Amino acid sequence: MGTMPMQAYLDLLRRILDEGVDKRDRTGTGTRSVFGRQMRVDLQAGFPLLTTKKVNFPAVVHELLWIVAGDTNIRYLVQNNVRIWNEWPFQRWLKAQGLEARFPMNSPAWDGEMQRFIARIRDDAAFAREWGDLGPVYGRQWRDFHGVDQLRWVIGEIRRNPDSRRLIVSAWNPSQVEAMALPPCHVMFQFYVAQGKLSCQMYQRSCDVFLGVPFNLASYSLLTMMVAQVTGHEPGEFVHTLGDAHLYANHVEQARLQLTRAPRPLPRLEMDPAVKDIEAFRIEHVGLKGYDPWPAIPARVAV
Repeated sequence: MGTMPMQAYLDLLRRILDEGVDKRDRTGTGTRSVFGRQMRVDLQAGFPLLTTKKVNFPAVVHELLWIVAGDTNIRYLVQNNVRIWNEWPFQRWLKAQGLEARFPMNSPAWDGEMQRFIARIRDDAAFAREWGDLGPVYGRQWRDFHGVDQLRWVIGEIRRNPDSRRLIVSAWNPSQVEAMALPPCHVMFQFYVAQGKLSCQMYQRSCDVFLGVPFNLASYSLLTMMVAQVTGHEPGEFVHTLGDAHLYANHVEQARLQLTRAPRPLPRLEMDPAVKDIEAFRIEHVGLKGYDPWPAIPARVAV
């Protein structure tokens, strides 16, 4: 299996470090940023899971299944050891309880209190209903955009009219952005069918290149392969179009470490061919073969 998608990712890291501009950001962390880049992945050549650091593939699968199910509450993720959304509801809870000064963000006290909060989300259904919901984020928009099930519609349209230029799903709903814990970063995607292959292009307005982009690259490649299977197509390309592509100031050294590591061969994705409905996929229907990454590189998410 080739390494080209991994080299494109490393080239993006290098470009941000060498040519990016320093910008302020919503979190107060600070970023180094470039604008308008693109990566293309041939899904026949291997699955584009980063090899210069270990990426938690089960977390990628669980988050995608959570979105496909239309879920917006982190309880399912927490119960499956997926931590990527924890900080936002926790910060909302701290603010509501008047505890922000007592538990400063990213302090040892903050970390300990967040662990207690997440344990309550996991174990207490009523508490999770009140404090675990993120608002009308991806799952709501994909499955109920003002009453429209966009995901179900686009899969049906691929079957009915594969040459359509309207095979689009949007997560950006201006009327509900303010109600979301975090407005969508990956805001829309479009499918394209040619010569029996299904391809997908996703536009991402805000791209956390160290933590988020490896996850997004894998997630949308997986989505493309799942939709290809349920519509009777072979996977084609995943095209990742990035708007503001940035490194947070607290991720620069981690990025430099990655750039010292040579990419390894891509793994192969295996899916149960019996699954023919997008909502029928479960974690056991998806597996990786030959994933041999460098060790993980810890980094904090900017909230």
